[in-house]
Amino acid sequence: MRIGILTSSRADFGSYIPLLKRLFDDVDFQPEIIAFGTHFSDRHGNTIVEIENNNFQVNHRIETIPEGDSPYHIACSIGETIKKFASFWDREKFDLVFALGDRYEMFAAVVAGSPFNVKFAHLHAGETTLGAIDNAYRHGISLMSEYLFVSTEEYRQRAIQICDKPENTFNVGALTIENLKATTLYTLEEFKTRYDIDLSKPTILTTFQPETISYDKNEVYIANLLEALAELNEKYQIIITMPNYDTSGLMIRNEIQKFALQNTNIFLVESFGMKGYLSCMKYCSFLLGNTSSGFLEASFFPKFVINLGDRQKGRIQTPNIYSVPILKDKILQTVKLIEVTQSVLGAEFYGDGNTSEKILKILKKIN
Repeated sequence: MRIGILTSSRADFGSYIPLLKRLFDDVDFQPEIIAFGTHFSDRHGNTIVEIENNNFQVNHRIETIPEGDSPYHIACSIGETIKKFASFWDREKFDLVFALGDRYEMFAAVVAGSPFNVKFAHLHAGETTLGAIDNAYRHGISLMSEYLFVSTEEYRQRAIQICDKPENTFNVGALTIENLKATTLYTLEEFKTRYDIDLSKPTILTTFQPETISYDKNEVYIANLLEALAELNEKYQIIITMPNYDTSGLMIRNEIQKFALQNTNIFLVESFGMKGYLSCMKYCSFLLGNTSSGFLEASFFPKFVINLGDRQKGRIQTPNIYSVPILKDKILQTVKLIEVTQSVLGAEFYGDGNTSEKILKILKKIN
């Protein structure tokens, strides 16, 4: 089988790694990486290098970087991505193409393939994020896909409700959990040597993405978060991984950069890479923000998570997660609660760590 793998950002590529390794090691498959989106953005760390550093060949490069972060620029980027992928699907034929997640550029690539009857397999179908327009993109990708791979039974039932394809909807767990079980993370000393950050100190790991449904409120949201971080900075060093190219993403990025200039012990990171990010999560005191990794990866360790606002509303909440409004006082109150709470136990909520093996067995049956 000639298998295409669509990857548009550092986040989805990190998740793909276990599946890529199995596909490249199996003679029954001819995998080809199709890279686009922010992989080619200097502002976002030029993460195409991470793919190459993991010894994977990038077979196809399609540059689709938005010019800005306004609704107009995002809409234009969707249109441009559809146009470029229309040419791509017209000349390249695959037996199956993997799409992961819910990004607008991933949706655009799949939309472009639909008139060509490209067979897509959607990873992380069935999930819900009511505070982000990505929710519509995710379900749209699922509706245009032949096969759906989900991370929990609850998400499988939701994907079946949306797409009515029970025979082609498979609960295989999450590739990220396989990553975590298979990866030897950095020690504290190795992390300090590599990134010049001492994680033996109390540390908050923060990622804050715009709320793309209520994008007009993002200035208020980031102001409240940064005011809370300013107070927490008296006790914690703060590591901030920078936001994606979403509506208001550049505004949030600029506010974070100004905040870092005005405060000490603030570390801004474009991309740790998968191993670096998971190592940072392992050693940090807790997570603060609104990223999906607070739901999936953090449940493995487990780490306490203060989930802000509605961007991830609708996801399954494990016992390590506190969801609060994006208000300074609420954030500070929840930090105090975490500081006096004993650790929670982890659970194999998102699978047993054999996701890629399960996916390949399914592919061989459908071939």
